[in-house]
Amino acid sequence: MDSTVNTDRHFKGVKSWLRGLPGGVAVMVVAVVVGLLAGSAAFLLKKMIGFTSGLLTSGISPEHFNVSLLIYPLAGILLTGLYQRYILHRNIEHGVERIQAGLKERRYNLGSCYIYSPMIASTLTLGFGGSAGSEGPIATVGGAIGGGLGRKFGLKPELIRVLVGCGAGAGIAGIFKSPLGGVLFTLEVLQLELTTTTVLAQFISCIVSSMTAYVLSGCTYDIDFIQTVPFDLGIMPWVLLLGLFCGLYSVYYSLIMSRLRRFFESIDRPLTRNIISGGLLAIFVFLFPTLYGEGYDSLSRLINGHHAVLTEAGFFSSLGGDVWVLIGITFAILLVKPAAACSTNSGGGVAGDFAPALFAGAIAGFFFALIINTIFNTAIPTANMAFVGMAAVMAGVVRAPLMSMFLVAEMADGYQYFLALLVAVYISYGMACYLRRS
Repeated sequence: MDSTVNTDRHFKGVKSWLRGLPGGVAVMVVAVVVGLLAGSAAFLLKKMIGFTSGLLTSGISPEHFNVSLLIYPLAGILLTGLYQRYILHRNIEHGVERIQAGLKERRYNLGSCYIYSPMIASTLTLGFGGSAGSEGPIATVGGAIGGGLGRKFGLKPELIRVLVGCGAGAGIAGIFKSPLGGVLFTLEVLQLELTTTTVLAQFISCIVSSMTAYVLSGCTYDIDFIQTVPFDLGIMPWVLLLGLFCGLYSVYYSLIMSRLRRFFESIDRPLTRNIISGGLLAIFVFLFPTLYGEGYDSLSRLINGHHAVLTEAGFFSSLGGDVWVLIGITFAILLVKPAAACSTNSGGGVAGDFAPALFAGAIAGFFFALIINTIFNTAIPTANMAFVGMAAVMAGVVRAPLMSMFLVAEMADGYQYFLALLVAVYISYGMACYLRRS
């Protein structure tokens, strides 16, 4: 009893102290706490997804048929749908869009359940094989943490708005270990106003969050880009062409995502929607096991030159190692990846859209270099083009070129290729915007 009274007294003291500070200073103090909590949540979410995925796939061998891959993704979507309908009694899909709508409509109260529920739902979705990312849920968690702390400390609504953005950006920074990526997410995607207070608070929360996640994970990155081939200006003409190709592909990617999402939303019965989307997802994962989960392991191997990851398991693994077989499988993965991501995100699962775009970008860059090398007998480094393609496709799909460029450079420590990223990103982004407007 005494400890509770003392805790309340200390909290009231902190609240009174914060309210006595200038608004901008108070926000920056709270932004540190938001960054610590969001970074810890990002680390915990990664662990939860990794544990679930590892537990389910530990007995799977790279054979011709893995029937469990037809069961797990469907089960994940069904469980996530049931969790939302019968435990949460609310739909928490597309978390980034919900934050955007809340900021636009000046609704900053996400509710305390959004601090934990997206993490549970995302673990069910991605741990069971959903082909998407964890950034959408963690952005929602971070936004709920920021808004909740702002209300708890009695800050003004305009300052709570800043903290919601801080929390969402800190979630992105923590999940990708990319502080600049998190800051630019709030400015390009959430479109928070550019003020000194906003920008400083964003930098504080995102730096603290990314460093917290980095330290908790043993000072490691999710993507290890070894860079065995140093950057050479001679590849820049190919980078220009890669930007054009990625721009075209990002339009296809967005078109499939939007049309399939409208199809799922047209299904009135939630259980039917879960079954159809989960069934489609299961078929895609069964045919191409590299689509299982977030795909960071496969992505890391691909950008380091280990392209066998695309053919060593799955329905087509017995076709052999002919280069045209590899080209065909890569092209097929390019075609189905947006459908797999949308089946995960819009049919009952809770996940994000950034990781699938990164994965598709790596496949696109690898495919581009592979087919050019095969047809014209050139020696374009496929691994490095896969790395550049990550940012190029993400920029065209998400329409956030700065975030895409810095996020990829930071999450894989690839600043050596920053010039190539810059060129490919803006060509892809410009091409995608032009074609969409047309």
